[in-house]
Amino acid sequence: MVTDTSLTGFLDVLSSAAPVPGGGGAAAVAGAMAASLGGMVASLTSGKRRYADVQAQIDDCVGRAGRLRGELLALADADAAAFEPLSVAYGLPKGTEGERARKAEVMEAALREACEPPLRMMETLGEVIDLLEELGRIGTRIAVSDVGAGAALASAALRAASLNVLINARSMADREHADALVGRTRRLVDEGCARADALYLEVERGIA
Repeated sequence: MVTDTSLTGFLDVLSSAAPVPGGGGAAAVAGAMAASLGGMVASLTSGKRRYADVQAQIDDCVGRAGRLRGELLALADADAAAFEPLSVAYGLPKGTEGERARKAEVMEAALREACEPPLRMMETLGEVIDLLEELGRIGTRIAVSDVGAGAALASAALRAASLNVLINARSMADREHADALVGRTRRLVDEGCARADALYLEVERGIA
């Protein structure tokens, strides 16, 4: 469980032969780091006289950052849990026609389930980008580079999470459902990364 381990412990397992955590868990942790950077910028802004007129917004940002970080870490665990039925499905026997039919049915359900956590990650990452954009406007200028760092992590996390959906959708028998998932995934990635990358470039231009 990502929420119950140290960063070193997570990385040790990530680099091992264990099937989970994998790319999905790494995406979620990167997204949680992006949210945490937003929380840091908000915390550094909070209580400063120069930003008194946006204090209520900053308080809201602090709360949102904590919530989003928690949601993404929980999704890292959900992603790992969703792999188990898929792993079981791959190991089902297929010697008879009945076994093959049963395996196909279980596999399809497991593939759909495995797509849910990364899709929710991408939706949550859109909220992280909302947060970072707001902090780029109202947060303390001394931490604007951290807004940019958060945007870079959010963009990478979006792309990483999308690959889990794409690889599972590729194996689905229901091509209509698979195509819908792929379309939704590409929209989330294209829109989210465009915003995150634009924010990163805005920060870079402002400090270079």
